[in-house]
Amino acid sequence: MPGLHITRQLLRMRRDWDRRARENARHYVVTGQPQWSDEEFFQSGRITLEEDILNDLENICQGQDPKAMKVLEIGCGAGRVTRAFAGFFGDVYAVDISHEMVRQAQQAVSDFPHARVFRNNGKDLSALSGPWWRRFGIGQPLQIDFAFSSMVFQHIPSRAIIENYVREVHRLLRPGALFKFQVQGCTDVAHETQNSWVGVSFSEQEARRMADRWGFEMRYQSGVGDQYYWLWFFKK
Repeated sequence: MPGLHITRQLLRMRRDWDRRARENARHYVVTGQPQWSDEEFFQSGRITLEEDILNDLENICQGQDPKAMKVLEIGCGAGRVTRAFAGFFGDVYAVDISHEMVRQAQQAVSDFPHARVFRNNGKDLSALSGPWWRRFGIGQPLQIDFAFSSMVFQHIPSRAIIENYVREVHRLLRPGALFKFQVQGCTDVAHETQNSWVGVSFSEQEARRMADRWGFEMRYQSGVGDQYYWLWFFKK
């Protein structure tokens, strides 16, 4: 990825999300209320599982046993959804740019040895590559059966960073598998390149072009023009 500009954006994103995590991680993950108990916070993750996963098993599992699947969550925050995933899927891998968010997410899934949380660099999935898998008894590079991201890309101010994540997911997904994710769809919302809260927006045409560029079929969409613009990208 080019440039000093991207590097500055990544530094700001990491700094901002570490600060937010130290201040009130759960509120910044889910802004619906200022304080969350453990039960409330993790119940909200179970609701996400019910609404976005259990209602879409045909596309997500494609006939596989969920307990046999390897899944990836991008931007796991404090482990709200990661913990719900760990109770449903086989192997769960999650990444986040914030050291403090990762610490809290690791604590959230501490009872699930098959759930692993990594701090990544904020622009790719290299944290899931390399010799680490041998330490966990994995004999070959990781291949993912399903990838997911919710309320994450809507905060990223760089189209290049988002597209790089899409490219990286394509690299790790098995053929035919689904990347289900949400972006900012409000094209009339102004975003600033130095802002790590209001991210760059995508129109339907831009989303379809992105899918084509990185080897995906954009089979479904929901919420076009909305803050929560969901995309179903299937690896060709």
